[in-house]
Amino acid sequence: MRSILILVAFAFVLFKQEAIAQVARGDLPFLSSYQEEIPYFQELITGGQYVAPSSLIKGDPYFVTRQFEAGTLSINGISYPQVPLIYDIFRDQLITFHPIFNQKILIKPEKIDGFEWSDGKLFRFFSGNESFLHHGNGIYQVLGQGKVSALAKRYKTTRSLRDISRYDSEYVEKQDYFLWKDGAFFPIKKPSQALSALQLNVKELKKELKSKGLQFGNAPEAYLQFLVTYPQTN
Repeated sequence: MRSILILVAFAFVLFKQEAIAQVARGDLPFLSSYQEEIPYFQELITGGQYVAPSSLIKGDPYFVTRQFEAGTLSINGISYPQVPLIYDIFRDQLITFHPIFNQKILIKPEKIDGFEWSDGKLFRFFSGNESFLHHGNGIYQVLGQGKVSALAKRYKTTRSLRDISRYDSEYVEKQDYFLWKDGAFFPIKKPSQALSALQLNVKELKKELKSKGLQFGNAPEAYLQFLVTYPQTN
């Protein structure tokens, strides 16, 4: 009888592992390459299991998508390709997938140098802006870089819903812009702040901006990206 119970238990474990593997491979086509890399950095970066967002808030807390995407993760100067990533911009947490336990797990923010999505969007960790209300764990998107970097802080807040529904509130996505120069942050809410921080020749620059149709109010990210790659800036 004891032998039968052991065999049944063993069969159950095998079935469970196979089921988990099937689910993981179905959701993550790049899982095999990820599994080759994860043993080398898993214990360094795992910050515990990710807590699912509240079901009482309408929408989701993520950047772009709630689905895992294959990204490149940089830790301690080493880049790991094909890592499944989700970015929770409400809590400023980077999430990956544990292929053994089939769980979403946190990556310790202090271990992150940066990460890049498959579409080229680049995020890096920056310190020195802790007085900014939405600094969070210090993850900023790099819009463009030369001697000076143009940064966007992506984040979500919540606002209450007054209508009768199953939700108490909803997520609202926002962004703030900065220039990062010589290790210091310069908040940019209007074009004059950017021009002052970069100490550019305004007269010449206005001609360039006009010819390219760039206005901070209409396209702040393209505007700042152009400024930090402008020849006189570098």
